[in-house]
This record gives sequence, C-alpha cells and structure tokens, in this order.
Amino acid sequence: MHNVELKAGAGGKMARAAGASVQLVAKEGDFATLRLPSTEMRRVPIDCRATIGEVGNSEAELIKIGQGRPQPWKGVKPQSRGVAMNPVDHPLGGGEGKTSGRSPSDVAVGQPEGAPAPPSQDPQAHHPQARTAAAAR
Repeated sequence: MHNVELKAGAGGKMARAAGASVQLVAKEGDFATLRLPSTEMRRVPIDCRATIGEVGNSEAELIKIGQGRPQPWKGVKPQSRGVAMNPVDHPLGGGEGKTSGRSPSDVAVGQPEGAPAPPSQDPQAHHPQARTAAAAR
C-alpha cells in the first residue's frame, strides 16, 4: 500500500514517491506495523487510512537528465539580454559591437519598459565658457 496517514484524518504522508510502497506486517491492538521501503518498521494507529497498491512510474529513478545543467532549470526558457537586441526591441538595444548598454542615468528609472528616457543634460552646460558663449548668441 502507499499514501499512508500517520494520524487518522490528517492525510497521507508516507510512501508517496514514484514506485514507493509499504507492507503491512502485523496488526496489534490499536496499532499496525508497516515495513517501509527503507526496511524501517513503523507503527501507525490502525484507524489511519492508506491506498492499496504501489505508486506508479516505478522507473522514474532510471531516467537520465542528459545535459550538463541542473535539473531544476528544466522547463525554463532562455532569455535574451536587452543589450543584445536592436533599439526598436529594447531600451538597452543597439550600438556597435559588444556595447555594455546605456549609463544608469540614461535609463528611465521607475518608468515602464520601453518608455522614453528622460532628456539627458548637455555635458557642456556646466562649463563656464559655454554659458558665456550661449549668452553672447
């Protein structure tokens, strides 16, 4: 049997993995003795419920994952970096060669992706000669 309760009405807790099963060895008074897959003998109250038979998919442990990457990544799709995209596809896209993206001041913080970045300040605006030249015009 499998899916064995440890306390009556608490739901099955033991022998739920693929191919698992336990054997009923003895019934003594209010307790039943079970042999677990680890060969441990465990006593549970006799009014606990269980499912008759063993869990299916017993060959699950024989399956090889087959690639040099962690199994938890299974089903996770690859993601493209924004820097590797074109300017129309992502705010960080474009540029010649392997550019590392825009400076943090150019990226709109707190804006939804794709929103235009705030206008950057003119680098010469703080230069004293630039002010006098602009005033002369």
